[in-house]
Amino acid sequence: MPDPLAFPQLLTPAEMSKADRFAISAGTPGIALMERAGLAVADEAARLTKSRGRIAVLCGPGGNGGDGFIAARLLNERGYAVELGLLGRRDALKGDPALAAGRYQGPVLATAAIDLARADCVIDAVFGAGLTRDIDGEAKTIIERINAFKGAGGRVLAVDVPSGIDGETGKIRGLAVEASASVTFFRLKPGHLLEPGRMLAGAIRLADIGIPEAALASIAPQAFVNAPAVWGRALPRPNAASHKYARGAALILSGSGHHTGAGRLAARAALRAGAGIVSVASPPDAVAVNSAHLTAVMVAPFANTREFEALLADERRRAIALGPGAGVGPTLRKLVAAALTRPARQRTIVLDADALTSFAGDAARLGRLIQRGGHAAVLTPHEGEFAKLFAGAAEVRLDDDKLTRARAAARLMGAVVLVKGADTVVAAPDGRATIGWDLPPWLATAGSGDVLSGLVAGLAAQEMPAFEAASAAVWLHGACGRAVGPGLIAEDLAEALPQVLRALG
Repeated sequence: MPDPLAFPQLLTPAEMSKADRFAISAGTPGIALMERAGLAVADEAARLTKSRGRIAVLCGPGGNGGDGFIAARLLNERGYAVELGLLGRRDALKGDPALAAGRYQGPVLATAAIDLARADCVIDAVFGAGLTRDIDGEAKTIIERINAFKGAGGRVLAVDVPSGIDGETGKIRGLAVEASASVTFFRLKPGHLLEPGRMLAGAIRLADIGIPEAALASIAPQAFVNAPAVWGRALPRPNAASHKYARGAALILSGSGHHTGAGRLAARAALRAGAGIVSVASPPDAVAVNSAHLTAVMVAPFANTREFEALLADERRRAIALGPGAGVGPTLRKLVAAALTRPARQRTIVLDADALTSFAGDAARLGRLIQRGGHAAVLTPHEGEFAKLFAGAAEVRLDDDKLTRARAAARLMGAVVLVKGADTVVAAPDGRATIGWDLPPWLATAGSGDVLSGLVAGLAAQEMPAFEAASAAVWLHGACGRAVGPGLIAEDLAEALPQVLRALG
């Protein structure tokens, strides 16, 4: 099956329906697409099931049910013992699902009549990604039985998305199937990557069912799996003419003397990411401790806002990062304002942690500073910081799904917004967005976010555009986490970066 990272466009359920219609208008009958989808499901079910095993196929009344009927027929032909249960009446099926059901010659039982305990694998073909209502009634009972089967050690294969997951938002519509694996078609959907959909989808398989690539031109998707295919061309690569000044300079703000570690983590990550020169802006009581710990990273002392502005006057500093360990309050707000509004050739300002919390409940003020200065800005909140910053902002609904919230925040602020988590979303003001893929749980450790902000700054210092720099930083951060594995601490991440960058070529 195709690698989702090589086909990064994400399609909402409505966009996927448009792709189906494009293929049909181009001459591929809908039932042919359904046959190919059913074949992909049958192949994956066979992979999950021992030879000649028992497979229960639970079908709904829509397109997913049609895929299930075809998979059941093909598996039966291969010698598997297949039992098929249908939610609803067979004579109520319409269109391609009815054609698919007509090609299945085995018995069709009520879902309640299927004994899941006898199965080696259950195929969940009840509901697809376009589900727009909460699960109830008989459908709820079916899902409860599937999850009990999974909880007892059974293998569950979901068609498209686990039933009960909203394919656009990843949210659970009342109750959802907990799948071992999911097979989807042509392109992934946001709900495959946004939590909790990602956690419930299991191993995601992408199948080519013959929809032409030209369908994407008419859709113009704006959301993507975060992968090198999205930002790889913009990734800075030094050449024979490169020197440290050509590779760009970054300035990272340090906290006070007893809060210097976060800034140093960010600074080392920026240097590892390729910035030619990285300096840590140190208040007086932090100079000695930073000087004692830093070698390739330089220390730039400052005592007040005026002296910080003097550091900003060096236009070779193409990226400025503020926030990690910097201390919440009016002093930091002044430094943020100085960085955002200092007249200079356009640079990228990375705001993380305390720099965001210092504007809690006053996102509009921060947005005005960003727009007034005209520099590119990247905001990198975790969920708690996001909620504090945008509390009371009518334009950003905190109960929306993560992708919708991030896009709304990016539009409001006129900045790239990176919302951290297992499903990290990077959103640009123009609507483009990436969603993280396979971000390892070992990244959930103190200082990991500081490293991420440093990676963004290091890439931006080399004049990588803000959206691409933020997306690449998230991917590199995850790749470093995977390279280190269990036992990871934040200091390990920057040290793993050379091997990750080498593998990218």
